[in-house]
Amino acid sequence: MITFFKWLSVLFLIGLISAAIYGYLLLERISEELPDVNRLKDVHYQTPLQIYSKDNLLIAEFGEKKRSPITIDQAPKELIHAFLAAEDKHFYEHQGVDFVGLFRAALKLAATGKKEQGGSTITMQVTRNFLLSREKTYTRKLKEILLSLKIEEIFSKDTILELYLNKIYLGQRSYGVAAAAQTYYGKSLNDLTLAESAMIAGLPKAPSAYNPIVNPARAMERRDYVLYRMHKIGYIDQQTYQAALAEANTARVIHRGIELSAPFIAEMARQKILELYGTQAYGSGMKVYTTITRPLQNAATRALRNAVHSYDERHGYRFKLPDAPAQKTDIDKMPIIGDSYPALIKQIDNDKAIVQLRGGKTVEVPWKNMKWARKFISRNARGSAPQSIRDLFKTGDAIFVRRLNDKTWALAQIPEAEGALVAIDTIDGAILALAGGYDFNHNKFNRVTQSNRQPGSGFKPIIYTAALENGYTAASLVNDAPIVMEGSRPGHEWRPENYNRKFSGPTSLRVALRQSKNLISVRLLMNLGIKPVIETAMRFGFQKNQLPNSYTLALGSGQATPLQMARAYAVFANGGFLVEPYLIDRIESGDGKLLYQANPQVACLDCSSESPAFINQAPRIITPQISFLMNSLLRDVVQRGTAVKAKQLGRADLAGKTGTTNDHRDAWFNGYSATVSAAAWVGFDNFNSLGDKETGGAAALPMWMEFMQTALRDKPEIPLTQPEGVAKMYVDAESGMMLSAEIPGGIWEFFDTTQQAKMHSHTNFEFTEPGEANFSERHPIETLF
Repeated sequence: MITFFKWLSVLFLIGLISAAIYGYLLLERISEELPDVNRLKDVHYQTPLQIYSKDNLLIAEFGEKKRSPITIDQAPKELIHAFLAAEDKHFYEHQGVDFVGLFRAALKLAATGKKEQGGSTITMQVTRNFLLSREKTYTRKLKEILLSLKIEEIFSKDTILELYLNKIYLGQRSYGVAAAAQTYYGKSLNDLTLAESAMIAGLPKAPSAYNPIVNPARAMERRDYVLYRMHKIGYIDQQTYQAALAEANTARVIHRGIELSAPFIAEMARQKILELYGTQAYGSGMKVYTTITRPLQNAATRALRNAVHSYDERHGYRFKLPDAPAQKTDIDKMPIIGDSYPALIKQIDNDKAIVQLRGGKTVEVPWKNMKWARKFISRNARGSAPQSIRDLFKTGDAIFVRRLNDKTWALAQIPEAEGALVAIDTIDGAILALAGGYDFNHNKFNRVTQSNRQPGSGFKPIIYTAALENGYTAASLVNDAPIVMEGSRPGHEWRPENYNRKFSGPTSLRVALRQSKNLISVRLLMNLGIKPVIETAMRFGFQKNQLPNSYTLALGSGQATPLQMARAYAVFANGGFLVEPYLIDRIESGDGKLLYQANPQVACLDCSSESPAFINQAPRIITPQISFLMNSLLRDVVQRGTAVKAKQLGRADLAGKTGTTNDHRDAWFNGYSATVSAAAWVGFDNFNSLGDKETGGAAALPMWMEFMQTALRDKPEIPLTQPEGVAKMYVDAESGMMLSAEIPGGIWEFFDTTQQAKMHSHTNFEFTEPGEANFSERHPIETLF
């Protein structure tokens, strides 16, 4: 028996020694695999990419992880105590590992066969979150222990706790306590109540199970347990404990700090950053500052929505609720689209309807804001006018309503037509405001930058520019008479017409542009040649593939985006310079370092070859004289022409051109002041007709006017300065011949004296004697069809 025990002891000793050797070798091997804890000295937290306006308002955040890193002295004492009570009450006493807790967890595993989350200190959680993978193995646990001991040797307790509070996952894509405070309560850390701090501190154990939004009952149990632990440890007294227990759960998902709604801008900025920096930008914490400001951006969004609603109201009510729920009464399931809110009719009176919005709020919709709802039949036909609200609806019906500029509520429907509005700074090209459609979340297609549409008569100023550069004057007469162009096959003739299908005979260029005469534009293009006009258009920023090699170019049959149109008209506004539109003003790193600063080319009227080198001058593409003449012509369009409605703005410094395409598929107004160039467009994405009489002046100009009213508020008028080389002369309006100032009935007109040599062959007017206009009625053409 003694011999047996002797051998048993020997075997036990050998096993113990073998285990010790194996353990040592295992520790050596694991130690070699351990990451360097010094990496924690230079931690880069994954924080969202943030997009801001020029006036420092948050527009959007991109990135999976919400995080706002803090320093330990920014964490309130109550919040720290809540985490210590919930996760590691001996944190400031142990050396990184709670061996008693680990032993207790091991006994639990041996007794039940179940792993229990326990014995994991804050230091070990830092190790797991920063240095190790999330796999649950015994080897990883051993690595965790070894690394925790090393971390405690190198770093202070406050540093370790700071790392933990910034890294810990707390649900709802929130990492770190500051992000959680914002996500659940919309507060900074210093504004949290004790109960709210306890709620957040209870999340690390199981962020999903104890989520106060998803599982409020379990979250409250966990919160109360944390408060109990705080009381038991002595962090809070009985009275404070009881008061915190009595506090209700006020957590709700709060979309952090979006201060300016500009989703099309946000998406444009995101795509540019992705192009420059790749996908790593999403967690970089970069701050991107755009060129837009809240007043102008809100004005653009509001103007676009009002314009497409107005269009919709002119064509009738469709009596259809897109995406309506099966139960009409369940309006909370209906989406808010654009500025249209789902509502339930609760009561109908003679002069108003009482409707309930999502969330229970009730508002009044007066009859005057509903009686537009004649039944939609087609784009050119409506039903009879309703006589009362009861002709339209009954109590219990679900509708959409919107709030008007005068703060009253109106019946609405989700517009089927779309719009676009963009404004740029004429001096440097900065995008001042951009609305790419009615609702980004409903349709993400950005019509400002992605929609190539026919510009229609909005292209005519390019042709007139080419004409003025080639000897025509504002007084030159061109025959407004029928044109028939032969096609490549018999019977395929092209007969362009004016909008009103009338003819005026010999007409000056000034009057022709003012009245948007199509036939005169065609004749100008025929006399100038297609190639020179295309070359002129390319100087204005258009691409060759956007410009058809045919005489239909005179009617704007090419393609252009609203941003290109705003850029082209900025040339007239700034004195003849082509600026490059840009959106991003500067980019900063997460720690505030400047990564990029825009340095745009600028329109500089006073610059010359002797100007300082730091002035980044934009290329001049038309002369000061041509710029002045085009300004004069385009201001006339507003003062007396197709855009005369814009005179309601009460300014004399506005200029622009309406545009309407075949079958009324596109309605445009492109216009400007000296400092702002803006393009407004209305149409259907599927190129359907807008309907008869839906011209640029009717559908798009009101949008432009509403925006410019805000954009130019408190901005002084800038007079048009006559440059050297432009003469003002008295001429006969009907013949274009120069008259003596004593002869009544004439008009004053501007002339580019630098073009005198070209005038002899291209115009009826000469400074010495009048020339003779040459009108041609029929022209063969082979490239049109």
